[in-house]
Amino acid sequence: MTRKELIDSLKTAARPVYGEHEAAAVARLVAEVRYGLSRADCALEPEAEVDVGEGVGELLADLAAARPVQYILGEAEFDGLRLAVGEGVLIPRPETEELVRWVAEERADAGSVLDIGTGSGAIAIALARRLPEARVSAIDISGEALRYARLNNERHKAGVEFHQADILDNFQFSIFNFQFDVVVSNPPYIPAAERAAMPANVAEYEPEGALFVPDDDPLLFYRAIARFARRALRPRGALYFEIHEGLAREVAELLKAEGFRDIELRRDINDKPRMIRCRL
Repeated sequence: MTRKELIDSLKTAARPVYGEHEAAAVARLVAEVRYGLSRADCALEPEAEVDVGEGVGELLADLAAARPVQYILGEAEFDGLRLAVGEGVLIPRPETEELVRWVAEERADAGSVLDIGTGSGAIAIALARRLPEARVSAIDISGEALRYARLNNERHKAGVEFHQADILDNFQFSIFNFQFDVVVSNPPYIPAAERAAMPANVAEYEPEGALFVPDDDPLLFYRAIARFARRALRPRGALYFEIHEGLAREVAELLKAEGFRDIELRRDINDKPRMIRCRL
């Protein structure tokens, strides 16, 4: 198979799932990560032969079946880091990188940070890299997610402390013997009713517990985390959330009712209200 044939086959498999533009990006990503071919390689010598091995058929079938390309490759890029991911852990999104940058820019002096619902460890590890003097801790309910988080922590020598805990199940602050300057979270926030309209590569593969909340209580995790943060934060500590674009006003009102101040809402690169910060 030539390089051009490989790229064309990858795009053809990915196009029904990702659309024309994103399918081309997926094809380039797979070519680079799986076969070591840069974009320049494919452009300059498109007719050069590629030893794709026996696994190319399965790879193409997985793409066509909407299996996320990050799961196929076993990794995702986040804030300049390559993180191991797989079934059972949420794939980190570029939008969440903006939340990380906001925390790091605004709280460069933070001595301690807690990431709630860490998943692959993306937020915690990225903040540990950006705030090398901070003590960074993280929790998640999922043992499988924590397995990936610890692997990524070791890979990047981030020094994050991980704990398994459920923020909804009488979470005990006693597992920590100190308070935090920052609590940050990208919790589940998608109402279950929206699942049917979501892309198959998300709705059919990524862990439900990391994505969806009950239609009748979409602020479930925000409420629990805000109440926990009131005890866990030091005076003048800050709480940061990624939020559902359609629930920005409701989250802000909840935080105000819970006694937080200096509430600031930010829009992401797509001009959607997707992040919020408040302080004690």
